[in-house]
Amino acid sequence: MNDKTEPSQKPALLLLPNVLGEVKHHSLFLPASVDKAVASIDGLIAESAGGGRRFLSRFETAKPAHEIPLALFNEHTPDSEIDFLLQPIRQGERWGLISDGGLPCIADPGAKLVERARRSGIVVQAFVGPSSILLSVMLSGFSGQRFYFHGYLDKEPKRRVTAIKHLEKQAKAEQATQIFIEAPYRNTHMLESLLENLHPETSLCVAWDLTLPTQGVVSEKVSTWKKSSLPNLEKKTAIFLVSSI
Repeated sequence: MNDKTEPSQKPALLLLPNVLGEVKHHSLFLPASVDKAVASIDGLIAESAGGGRRFLSRFETAKPAHEIPLALFNEHTPDSEIDFLLQPIRQGERWGLISDGGLPCIADPGAKLVERARRSGIVVQAFVGPSSILLSVMLSGFSGQRFYFHGYLDKEPKRRVTAIKHLEKQAKAEQATQIFIEAPYRNTHMLESLLENLHPETSLCVAWDLTLPTQGVVSEKVSTWKKSSLPNLEKKTAIFLVSSI
């Protein structure tokens, strides 16, 4: 009889991918290894309570999903709480970490949790899944050899214009794709600002609702964008890419 602990049951922090929106079947976007991992967790660390519960409801879990402990870790969580969040793992449990959508630690505050876990000797395992950043690069036709992700640009109009011009200059000087996001309610203003301030020969891609039935991707020179009807980006999750190609 083998009395060794199975590797899949060892205490660990599991970095679990999430779907990018309200899809019906998560198995279309998440590998079976994620189902197996979720079935093994004792608790879940999430950005929001609602997002965490929705995530768990997609899977078959060892105990009812509503009974699985849920802890919150987001941009508002003070660093002083990180050790408290990791304490159950130190005591022998397995906990998952998720973002509200996509991959944890990518455009997400989870990196602080992983950094502390690794310094504490906690096993950290990562699982593959969808990332809007990588999907948008793949779909844009822009260079994937070198790219930068900038998160959110400044929402103050003058500083935003300065940032846009800097990204364009960097894209041309380094032949590097520039990627950033915006709050859904400011998407239209961002697109208008880009078209107003980018050079006509600069390439601009906007991708929205990635992996959803409403997915859209437009990748054109700014001069072509200006001649076309603009997509309706209101209340949609969008990502913007600028290239000199």
